[in-house]
Amino acid sequence: MVTGIIGRKVGMTQLFDENGVVRPATVLKAGPCVVVQAKVVDADGYEAVQLGLVEERPAKVNKPTAGHYKKANVPPTRIRREVPLSPGGDPARPGDQVLVAAIFADGDQVDVIGTSRGKGFQGVMKRHNFRGGAATHGSMFHRAPGSIGASSYPSRVIKGMRAAGRMGGDRVTVRNLRVLKVDTENHLLVVSGAVPGAPGVPVLVRKAVAPPRATQPQPEKKGKK
Repeated sequence: MVTGIIGRKVGMTQLFDENGVVRPATVLKAGPCVVVQAKVVDADGYEAVQLGLVEERPAKVNKPTAGHYKKANVPPTRIRREVPLSPGGDPARPGDQVLVAAIFADGDQVDVIGTSRGKGFQGVMKRHNFRGGAATHGSMFHRAPGSIGASSYPSRVIKGMRAAGRMGGDRVTVRNLRVLKVDTENHLLVVSGAVPGAPGVPVLVRKAVAPPRATQPQPEKKGKK
């Protein structure tokens, strides 16, 4: 059985739970997808499927990519992702359709993988949450990074030194989001909380691979008498 599906982020909204508490949620257009290629143990060493996101506009591809889709007898897609199969499930074949209702249900825990928003070139205070220097008393040191290495030894900048640079545009995985609603007709998936990226960016939704951390009970605060 396929353990994930490709989609696009639609935007954020709010839902009321059974207790009347408003909860932030994200709407995802999940699928429909088609199986472009099936990975098998004998030929590839593992079991997985390559999914393609079916969209309204046809995709323009080169001849080698068109032959890859022609072999599976499916139309070309812009987005392809590889998703593992659950052990003991039904084998997937090229050309099979993958729908969100066949994978997820209300209350499931999922991981959402996407690309975060690009922030451009940023300094160390915004990029790495540096404290910065004093703002007054003529310090002349406000938003600079400070020392990046000694002069005598090692006389160079150590690899991995946090500095200013391009921020955002990274692959981000948000784990253990709860599925609030599955809309089968419109291929929509509503999950709790926020997911990376701006509206319209492609995301990969998969079954949660790690259990949520157990929350430690907080001690009760004693009120003032």
